[in-house]
Amino acid sequence: MEQSLAGKVALVTGGSRGIGQAIAVKLAKSGALVSIGGLSDISATRALIEAAGVPAENLLFTRADVTSQEDIDGLVKSTIDRFGKIDVLVNNAGINRDGLLLRMKTEDWDAVLNTNLRGAFLCTQKVLSGMARNRWGRIINISSVVGVAGNPGQANYAAAKAGIIGLTKTTAREVASRGITVNAVAPGFIETDMTARLSEQVRERLRGQIPQARFGAPEDVAGLVEFLASDRSAYITGQVINVDGGMFMT
Repeated sequence: MEQSLAGKVALVTGGSRGIGQAIAVKLAKSGALVSIGGLSDISATRALIEAAGVPAENLLFTRADVTSQEDIDGLVKSTIDRFGKIDVLVNNAGINRDGLLLRMKTEDWDAVLNTNLRGAFLCTQKVLSGMARNRWGRIINISSVVGVAGNPGQANYAAAKAGIIGLTKTTAREVASRGITVNAVAPGFIETDMTARLSEQVRERLRGQIPQARFGAPEDVAGLVEFLASDRSAYITGQVINVDGGMFMT
């Protein structure tokens, strides 16, 4: 097992299932000490990490709402108290409240923007000073191809994920001289709980838009995140990398 992240501490938001779970497992298997912040039970993630032979003490879970400054303060504090530092931040926590813009409720707009964008801002702002002092850091923001190209019925989700891209590029410019890289990963259609709810007719239509003619796996995203978290990506910053089977080519 390659230990490309041995000695590093990674904080992952929303690691209970899907892409976040795959990221947490991948980073742990790569040698990182992993702290997960979120509101959902992570017993399945913990079981996968322990099944890979990673010691239980290498994983920390803190219940935290990423829209709450107080919760983020507590999440970062608990991580540093346990592991001493934070080297890698993966802003993965996200929700969706889909609906056509004409009928979208204001509370659904606010909920998605607060979780998906405000949460990333709060977490990033909180960890930056420590990374700057250490002159090393990796911030990986999980965006979406929807934030690049838009998608009917997801104005709130697309706006939040597009905002993530702006946050990524601006932060990258601000902290590059401190040895911190900031990049965004934009998954396409990945096999998660969200895509599982789609009808087979819709799934077939979407597959027809993907050159590889299949949905991706969470592990496809996790592999890229692990690379961006490592020293191998030291000269890559401010980038948005699609993981979409060729769906959007620019």
